[in-house]
Amino acid sequence: MASKPYLTGHYTPVADEITATELTVEGALPPELTGRLIRNSHNPKPGITPSHWFKGSGMVHGIRLNEGRAEWYRNRWVHTPALDGAPYMTEHGPDLSVSTAGTHVIEHGGRLLALSEAALPFELTAELETVGAYDFGGRLTSAMTAHPKEDPATGELHFFASSPFPPFLIHHVASADGQVFDSQEVPGASAALKHDFAITEHYVIFLEGSVTFDPAEHSGIPYTWSDAQASRIGVMPRGTGGAREIRWFGIGQGYGMHFANAYEDANGRIVVEGPTVGREGWQRSWNWWVGAPDRGAEPNSGSRGRRWTLDLAAGVVKEEQTDDLTVEFPTINDNFTGREHRYQYALSFPDDLGIGNHTLVKYDRTTGGRQLLPFGNGQLPSEAVFVQADGATGEDAGYLLTVVSDLNANASKILVLDASDLTVPPVATIHLPRRVPAMIHGSWIPDSAL
Repeated sequence: MASKPYLTGHYTPVADEITATELTVEGALPPELTGRLIRNSHNPKPGITPSHWFKGSGMVHGIRLNEGRAEWYRNRWVHTPALDGAPYMTEHGPDLSVSTAGTHVIEHGGRLLALSEAALPFELTAELETVGAYDFGGRLTSAMTAHPKEDPATGELHFFASSPFPPFLIHHVASADGQVFDSQEVPGASAALKHDFAITEHYVIFLEGSVTFDPAEHSGIPYTWSDAQASRIGVMPRGTGGAREIRWFGIGQGYGMHFANAYEDANGRIVVEGPTVGREGWQRSWNWWVGAPDRGAEPNSGSRGRRWTLDLAAGVVKEEQTDDLTVEFPTINDNFTGREHRYQYALSFPDDLGIGNHTLVKYDRTTGGRQLLPFGNGQLPSEAVFVQADGATGEDAGYLLTVVSDLNANASKILVLDASDLTVPPVATIHLPRRVPAMIHGSWIPDSAL
């Protein structure tokens, strides 16, 4: 197992499920932080070595906060058929209930859903026990992306299914109470890998980069870089029938794993932002994910912030690099999803040789400035989750929650940071009962949502 980078260091899986209560807190937890921070990760069972980082079985880690107290920590595998070794591919095609369920966890319509993009979501209880595969009452017959987008104005949940075979792309919309009411096949899409997408007030935005289906790739995830695959952005009007009007805009070669946000500016242009990699960055990242030689020291190589500005009237796209840091896991105040935002957060990685520190970054898109919160050697923060403060009027008036893995102490902690100023000391620190493996995505879920 030790030869695989995703089974060592910060990423070493835990071997069991535990529950701990009344966690130690330094500082004072804001009373409005009453809910659950739930994060997801790939955590194969002891003795299992998956062929790819993303093939590891999902495990959720939850921390329950209640009016100034850290009531509990618990971790649970998502008990899907894949956890017990069931095959995804069958003689009848893919079994969409065989999910790793290890990429993300969200709440929608009062349900907790653990996500992995090649399968159905899996419903969890508020105590993180597995309920089972969830198909929206039979309305969802495809896979579901691990990166759905909830419109803060309507409560609608937008998501998609991507496949290497026709239909290559299906867009779905669920109502605020969790009922799927619209599903459209998107014409003109290809077998290119689509991991994330974005919405604006009036459009759905898809990105097809230079990574596409390759049956000769035997890591268990059959995608590779292809210079022949056209890179482009698809702009689809929202609403029933909008798929028929999608327009595709060619962009420079590259691949974007995650979007920070998209919006329509005052001139009617569509602005899309998120980190991207080129051929070399993709290959060195992929080599880390599969444990192949010629890999970087980190799972993310050469990923730089990027902005695309699409002028729909002129039919042109302007592209620009927005920063020189190696960054991933961009987040914002989700109340600005699909609308113009000022502040953006990300995790910055050391270079490919492992030189430097992991750093949380806050970008001010109005001034062009940035704040850096570097962590010490052997410390890795998770993706920063923004939680708005009660009565907040400013976009960054709230808290950032991040789980820090500390190899020096073989321990983990949660930092509650002042999102308006990363240079001030943490608002509170919650000490966890064990080292928590480095995780991928997660959500803050207030009690009111459940």
